[in-house]
Amino acid sequence: MQKITVVSLGPGPREHLTLGVLARLKRAKRLILRTGEIDCAAFLRDEGIKFETLDSLHGECEDFDDFIRQAVEKIAKSAARAQVVYAVLDPLGDETVSALLAAYPDQVTLTGGAGLAQPLLAAAGARFPVRVVSATSLTVPDTQDNLLVVEMNTRMLAGECKLALSSWYGDDAEALFFPPAEKEERRFVRVPLCEIDRQPKYDHTTAVYLPSLPLKQRQRFDLWDLKRVMDVLRGQDGCPWDLAQTHRTLSRYLIEEAYETSEAVEREDWDHVADELGDVLLQVIFQANIGAQYGTFELSDVTTDICKKMIERHPHIFAGGHADTPEEVFLSWEQMKQKQRGNATAAARLQDVSASLPGLLRAEKMFKKLEAQGLDLSALLEDGPARQILSAVQQLRQAGLSAEEETQIALLRLIQRVDALEKSGEIRQKMPEELDN
Repeated sequence: MQKITVVSLGPGPREHLTLGVLARLKRAKRLILRTGEIDCAAFLRDEGIKFETLDSLHGECEDFDDFIRQAVEKIAKSAARAQVVYAVLDPLGDETVSALLAAYPDQVTLTGGAGLAQPLLAAAGARFPVRVVSATSLTVPDTQDNLLVVEMNTRMLAGECKLALSSWYGDDAEALFFPPAEKEERRFVRVPLCEIDRQPKYDHTTAVYLPSLPLKQRQRFDLWDLKRVMDVLRGQDGCPWDLAQTHRTLSRYLIEEAYETSEAVEREDWDHVADELGDVLLQVIFQANIGAQYGTFELSDVTTDICKKMIERHPHIFAGGHADTPEEVFLSWEQMKQKQRGNATAAARLQDVSASLPGLLRAEKMFKKLEAQGLDLSALLEDGPARQILSAVQQLRQAGLSAEEETQIALLRLIQRVDALEKSGEIRQKMPEELDN
């Protein structure tokens, strides 16, 4: 296959065609335009530059994915006979270019040229950072940045974008809608987000700009919004309580929030679970903020360490390893973990279980390690009351249950039982003066 060079025509008007790109177009042995329905194409015709387009494929294809597939095939066939220059509005946001790069990474090169977004951002008075994305590949965006959605070429596509965005920005969020136009200076109309699919016309030049919403106006938040909230709380003129916290003063809250999350899961109260997991996540962000302030660690250290750990301990996923059952995965995980920590003896592996864990939970983890080493727990336990407790923990484990969780559940049900009996009048709490009788 011959070389495929991708160039940018810019937003569409001939005024945005750069001299460097024009020279490449004139030298092209075979020139293919993504579309001929732009002013640049008319200019090339006037200049006597021969080209072909992919416009006919739109009517022949079943859907957009089929169009991308056939576009790549057509360009590849052309490149089999001669070097091809493929001209699009903006290579960075063009799905056909992404597909070409994926299929033929060694044959495809991208060159400069004006970007599609520049006149739109200038008209909107946008400030960086700005996220620019094609309407055909829109994903739920991080809401902390301004957003420009380009190539919103049909009403149906506009409707799909509206549904994806409204849950984050809100139906009434102000959107700057750029109607179809190929003028050098673009104009927009201000409409509610819920009306971007109710405009008169759409084509490849249609775009929508959504300015970033202040924190107080947002309806949904992402991870980085939580980080920004914490930055405010611990910033200048922040909350006195938040500013006074340290790694050590916060540590107990993480344990409390984890237990409350576990309780909510047991109740299958999923709204409450989401709320409690938010409290757990807050502790992570809080600790990372303190760490960044004092130089102990920062959020990227937390995410880097856990990502490395998950990749290294899943060789059956990331490194061509093999594990078919959860038990095999656990055994592989345990072997790698102990090797990394240098725990060569059974006692060392037991000591590796944190002493700060609740007793029942610590026992469960120890028993699991003993089993992984093929040791018989019943032969290791000494006689006495402790044997009864630890044997009960082991029996629950063998039944697939957690002694710690079962204890918490039993205590929760005890509270519920006492509450029900009190409300029914079957039991009555003694008053302080009755306690000595």
